[in-house]
Amino acid sequence: MSRLKYLFFLLCALTFFPAHIASQSPFTAAVHYEQGKNFMADENWYSAIESFLECVRLNPAHAEGTTALAECYYELAEFDEALNWVRKARLLARSNTSVANLEVFTLIALGRLEEASALVSSILTREPYNREALFAAGELDIARNRPSEAMLRYRDAVRRYPDDRRLLISLALVSLSLGDNETSLSYINRALEQHPDDYRVFYFAAYIYSMNNKLTDAISYAQTALYYKPAHAPSHSLLAALRYRNSQYEEAARLCDIAITNNRQDMGAWYLKGLSFIRLGRSAEALTLLSNAVAINEDDEFIRAILEETLIASTTIEDPRRVRWASWHFNKARGYRSRNLIDQSLFEYRRGLRLYPDAADRREYAELLRLQGYPARYLEELRFLQEQGKADRPINDAVEAYSSLLSNALFKQWQVNPIELAERHWKIAVFALAGQSSFVHADAGSVAAGVVRELLVHDRNITSVNLELRQATFSQGFRQAREEGADYFMLVSVTENERDISVKGELFTGRAGSPAGTFYAYRTGADRLRGAAKGIVEQLSASLPLRGRLLIRKQGQALINKGKADGVVEGAVYDVVKKGRPQIANEGIALVYGADELVGKITIDNVDEEIAAGTLERNGFFDRIENGDEIILQVEKTNKPSGETAANPELRALLRTLR
Repeated sequence: MSRLKYLFFLLCALTFFPAHIASQSPFTAAVHYEQGKNFMADENWYSAIESFLECVRLNPAHAEGTTALAECYYELAEFDEALNWVRKARLLARSNTSVANLEVFTLIALGRLEEASALVSSILTREPYNREALFAAGELDIARNRPSEAMLRYRDAVRRYPDDRRLLISLALVSLSLGDNETSLSYINRALEQHPDDYRVFYFAAYIYSMNNKLTDAISYAQTALYYKPAHAPSHSLLAALRYRNSQYEEAARLCDIAITNNRQDMGAWYLKGLSFIRLGRSAEALTLLSNAVAINEDDEFIRAILEETLIASTTIEDPRRVRWASWHFNKARGYRSRNLIDQSLFEYRRGLRLYPDAADRREYAELLRLQGYPARYLEELRFLQEQGKADRPINDAVEAYSSLLSNALFKQWQVNPIELAERHWKIAVFALAGQSSFVHADAGSVAAGVVRELLVHDRNITSVNLELRQATFSQGFRQAREEGADYFMLVSVTENERDISVKGELFTGRAGSPAGTFYAYRTGADRLRGAAKGIVEQLSASLPLRGRLLIRKQGQALINKGKADGVVEGAVYDVVKKGRPQIANEGIALVYGADELVGKITIDNVDEEIAAGTLERNGFFDRIENGDEIILQVEKTNKPSGETAANPELRALLRTLR
């Protein structure tokens, strides 16, 4: 009898427990899903992901949990992972257009614009007034660098949804990017009226008012955002940046301390606190702080830039910290050289030598110049090492060998010293407006301007005027450039997000302050600040006419002070113009001189590193060519737009946060 009872209970257990498990699993998954949604509401994305992962582990067919996972990864900018989960969600909810729209946003973030376009078009074909799809289409326009089209699309949508918070903020942001500040303020004020207790509206109001240089209002809106959402990290970061821009450096540093305590990996807070200490004149503390920050993330270009500039400005060449940070650049240079990335390697060697000019690593830099085909410059660097007492037998042997090798060089034939004859024929000042900050870095324009100016030091035709980078106003920069006799001055500005940067250089004439040209450079990934600054310098250098000087004339032959290193090639034909006669054009980038001032032409026959020789041809019956006359190659004008235009990375990041 007991055996029958045992079998009965066993049968009941086998029947009951599978049914119990089946009934419990969906319930448990639902609990985890609700927990995840609560974490999402608090913008605690990591905890939300843990809950949703447990949800879909217990119930792989849970469409809402799968979609929520995609949303969390999207918020963390892990777009590859977001796409993986959103496509799983679409298999579980094929007719759900919200999930399809999330895939569109993710594809846009990944730069897969054609796929995004096809998908959003199919959604709008079925549902022409789908609000999320309209947002996605607008963001797609921005990603394609068509802000005016996005503006029209958002305006059309806001007529159907006049109180939509995201539409009003989007219109305000896009108007701001187009330079229409008045319209931008009107849209954000409308959003404030219709959503008077939404912390997100106050956050964007603070940003928009700050970009209009209305700092008092911006600070007030940032404080209100924190009143409604005390833990909102973006509002906290923005408030700290606004305090800094309002010259409240102590308060900015205090707010940064709070951010660092909450998250030691918050590099923006380290950066801003370092800047605040620099403005307070506490350079020693700033150096210690920034050194600690670089130890956390050695690849943060903005932090490293202000650290090294402060080190150069406030310490002697013998300071051991200079050796330490210079060594980092030398090691990086060797890494680039091993991969045959010569331009990047040269930049790092030059940066390291700027920090510590007496470094023995100058020998490696010299070798790189030799490999590039500049033996005279190689010899010059080796002789510098000899003068510093850092030469060994191989260096002394190399100096002797290359001195002999160059004994028949062009400069020997003409009996001149090309180093002494080198001249820079353009004077350019580089500035940034003190209020020019990006979404990520305060004073971003000044930091980028510093990198641009450093790169210009190595342009052989340009003298970078050493003036204060941060200028309070355009007129102040113009006045300083004019008083210094600069031919042009450039205002540098930056827009960026966590991964991309766009640098803009606006060039103005030093004499009249009129527009001369605009250059753009967009970069993403590692070393993007340096890469974008280098792009600006390359565009500027290419746009300027080559200028030189006729050094010596021997009958129909002449020597000029520009050579291979300046881009001179055999067969090139240059104008010979009376000394002192060419004038900077009132607008644009050009040299102006009359037909009577053009005294001849020179055709280059022989090119050396620093100098070149050619055959003269007089202009007119009389020979009026003299030593000291100017050699000019006017840059050909094209209809191509200047620079590398790309979608505004800052605008894209801000719109993405509106989801």
